[in-house]
Amino acid sequence: MRFLPVNIDAFIVELNSLEQTMALNDVLHGVIADWHINEIIPAARTLLIRYNPIVTNANILVKQIAQLDISASVMQSGELVTIPVRYNGEDLPQVAEYLGITVAEVIARHTDNEYQVAFCGFAPGFAYMVSKTAQLNVPRRNSPRVRIPAGSVALAGEFSSVYPQASPGGWQLIGITDTVVWDIYRDEPALFKPGTRV
Repeated sequence: MRFLPVNIDAFIVELNSLEQTMALNDVLHGVIADWHINEIIPAARTLLIRYNPIVTNANILVKQIAQLDISASVMQSGELVTIPVRYNGEDLPQVAEYLGITVAEVIARHTDNEYQVAFCGFAPGFAYMVSKTAQLNVPRRNSPRVRIPAGSVALAGEFSSVYPQASPGGWQLIGITDTVVWDIYRDEPALFKPGTRV
């Protein structure tokens, strides 16, 4: 772990892998109130920790976090959300070709495996989902698209996601869903949060 200062009430914890980041995020959510942490914002290999500087400080938190053993930690499973997908994405044939499998096999790998939300970012409601068994690791497109429709189901690197709203993007499009993953009029606007199973 590496600790990087941000300002008087925040610092970043840098880790070696997505698995370590997910594990530490999960462990810290168990002590968030006791350690006076206000917010934890996960990314692929970092956690931004915001804390209450009136009752604690970065030195105390860094010592506490550094002593945590996350080697055996497993992220707690959250709510299961099922997303119906029409596999008609523009990049589906290229994804199959890149992986050296058929289009039907790409679809089977995507539907037969459970994903877990590692973190959210890029846009409100955009969830970075991972699966240890799907084996669908593909690169981003060489040239991003100017506009990807909301509901597009996509792959990039080790991640799968659903575009919450129309936006530019460089992920490989494999399908589309009618499920609304971001809705400001819901009590919980984001359908996905870290830990959600999909």
